[in-house]
Amino acid sequence: MLTEAQRRFLEDSRVAHLATAGRDGAPHLVPACFCLDGTSLYITVDEKPKRTDIPLKRIRNIQENPAVAVTVDRWDEDWTRLAWVMLRGNAEILTGGQEHGAAQARIRDRYQQYRTMDLAPLPVIAVRIVRVLSWGAV
Repeated sequence: MLTEAQRRFLEDSRVAHLATAGRDGAPHLVPACFCLDGTSLYITVDEKPKRTDIPLKRIRNIQENPAVAVTVDRWDEDWTRLAWVMLRGNAEILTGGQEHGAAQARIRDRYQQYRTMDLAPLPVIAVRIVRVLSWGAV
């Protein structure tokens, strides 16, 4: 589904933007660290300070409406270098199991900041990619 250029662009990029919407359709957009594996993109919840009395808005939105979009972009003052890749799909919340553990291991490998965090009890968002769009110098 991803071209080699799109895959390389995603793997070379460090931040994605996850767009979700709840039942009411109100958009919610957050930056996220991610990893790619096959036809899924993974984002883990981490230990950075957050509210603990209710699930994160992105998690609640996915539970209500699993349709999501993820955009990874590159900005440059040289506009010939501008590019983005958008992934559309359905998200699942993983709370344990082999896929959950493998996704967190891949994210730890990709981002050294996660290596000291206790990610195991935290959920992973698995985006099942169904459409890929891109533009620019990917």
